Amino acid sequence: MSSVPVLWLVIPCYNEEEVLPYTAPEFLKHLEKLTDDKKISEESKILFVDDGSSDRTWKIITDLSERDSRYKGIRQSRNRGHQNALLAGLMEAIDKCDITISADCDGQDDLNVMGEMVDAYKDGCEIVYGVRACRQTDTWFKRNSARAFYKLMNRMGANVVFDHADYRLVSNKVLKSFSCFTEVNVFLRGIFPLVGYKSTSVYYERRPRKAGKTHYSIKKMIEFSLDGIFNLSTKPLHIIVFLGATISLFGAIGVIWMIVANMSGKTMAGSASLAWVAFFMGGVQIFCTGIIGEYVGRTYLETKRRPRYIISERTGEELGDELSDSPDSSKSGKS
Repeated sequence: MSSVPVLWLVIPCYNEEEVLPYTAPEFLKHLEKLTDDKKISEESKILFVDDGSSDRTWKIITDLSERDSRYKGIRQSRNRGHQNALLAGLMEAIDKCDITISADCDGQDDLNVMGEMVDAYKDGCEIVYGVRACRQTDTWFKRNSARAFYKLMNRMGANVVFDHADYRLVSNKVLKSFSCFTEVNVFLRGIFPLVGYKSTSVYYERRPRKAGKTHYSIKKMIEFSLDGIFNLSTKPLHIIVFLGATISLFGAIGVIWMIVANMSGKTMAGSASLAWVAFFMGGVQIFCTGIIGEYVGRTYLETKRRPRYIISERTGEELGDELSDSPDSSKSGKS
């Protein structure tokens, strides 16, 4: 472990032309403070990952890079989602630094705790999770849906850190082990705990966005939650087995009851009730088939082994021959 580690800040960006002019100087200011305090090396950088933005985000990143060599940028060939953009940045930094800290571009993550993260790394922690101390600034719906999400994830067997998003420090050692995880469906906040190594948490207050609007709609939040469940847990399949066994048991009991009733001379009225049972059973079957279909579809995508990201441009460099990161790449740091 280097006494003065080289740090790369990895910042995914998607259509952030409104907020980037405000947050980029903030990132640089905190990087300089850590450098002045001798916590990190002067060779430390800020890496922006443009996730196929359609606005001026890439132009802003290239301008920043031209003005100051501590700013760097890579651009995806198209929008592939926050998790893949963050993955691209981490793999880009894997051979160039001792530690990475990933943070959102919107300025909501409190950069003041980065010093605590670096201190924890020097004390022997290979992963340091940034965890929200409270959610008072969130709406009632977002606060309670987030709590339900984390509780559900843990009950499903996914080892996620409560109230942790993607604000974390990761050592180069962890990144190299993490690169062995080659799944196409990426859910980073659930994968890093699987890597292992000594870890700890620092706590911070999440702030309002500096500018612009969030790109996470309720639909995207639901999709992201389902990705976490289906990518990290097979318990929904176990629930289907249990549900099927339970319904079959009640069905068997009902059949026996009808046979006994008929033998006793009792008439069985209620075609409407039978219709409701048929609707209920049909709904259960469709729901269970849908869950199985989710797993089959994700298995299908994994077998195709498509690139998880494709970098089309880099600031200040000529693009090499190899453009993409595939699950079986011999050197996942290049793409």
